[in-house]
Amino acid sequence: MNLNLQNATYQLTPATANNVSPVTIIQLTDTHLFKEKSGKLLGLNTHKSFQAILEHIAGSAPADLILATGDLAQDGSSDAYRRLSSALSSLNMPSFWLPGNHDDPDVMAQSMINKFVFSQKRILIQNWQIILLDSKVDNKVHGQLSSEQLDFLHACLSDKPEHYALVALHHQPMNVGSKWLDGIGLKNSAEFFAVMARHSQVKGVMWGHVHQEFEKNMGQVKLFSTPSTCVQFQPGSEDFEAGMQDPGYRRLQLLSDGSIESEVIHIRPLDFKVDYSIRGY
Repeated sequence: MNLNLQNATYQLTPATANNVSPVTIIQLTDTHLFKEKSGKLLGLNTHKSFQAILEHIAGSAPADLILATGDLAQDGSSDAYRRLSSALSSLNMPSFWLPGNHDDPDVMAQSMINKFVFSQKRILIQNWQIILLDSKVDNKVHGQLSSEQLDFLHACLSDKPEHYALVALHHQPMNVGSKWLDGIGLKNSAEFFAVMARHSQVKGVMWGHVHQEFEKNMGQVKLFSTPSTCVQFQPGSEDFEAGMQDPGYRRLQLLSDGSIESEVIHIRPLDFKVDYSIRGY
């Protein structure tokens, strides 16, 4: 293992001592927090909806780790990231993050520091590795994986061929059936899938960005997106359209045989309100 790969890796001890128990993950995505707690996205207070999600997680069975998959701040502010980091730490579960198109990775790296929040982009736990990729393109809404990110993916998979792999990124690597969203996904998805095709241990790919639930199988690989913790986008829409679905998150179980089970959980905050007259974000 080279030094860069070693520095990027976090060895995580599972919550259970039994190494055949499922690895449980919570995916939170597209929180779109603002510098001020009063900040709203399409009329919805993103801080309050995020707090409702956290309260539900806190009252549920514990997980081994949390993955926050981008667009964590709408305005890229350090205040938003620090508040997010503190909130994640309150769950007493290790959390890992990757940037989305609205995020500022440099500010994230400086602000997302807390007892339970880590910046490593590869997690080893039981017989799984989880790889977090950066698909952000500066000043663009669409995504692209740099050659360095593709090399990192290949290096991780080559280094641990005996580990099953789950790959996470922000931008969708395939069309989800909404014309406007399909135009702002991952631009070099063919290169991404070409790397994965060289490694049969990849069992799942997860992303955010599209603010909706999506699932598809590609051979033995499960591909899925997860709803935002705030406003959703209407599935199947030609142009921008906010959806009526409630804020949500995904809970996954990585099984020792390489299979993945998951469910999407929706939460209705007490003051859930979206302004459907707004035609963009």
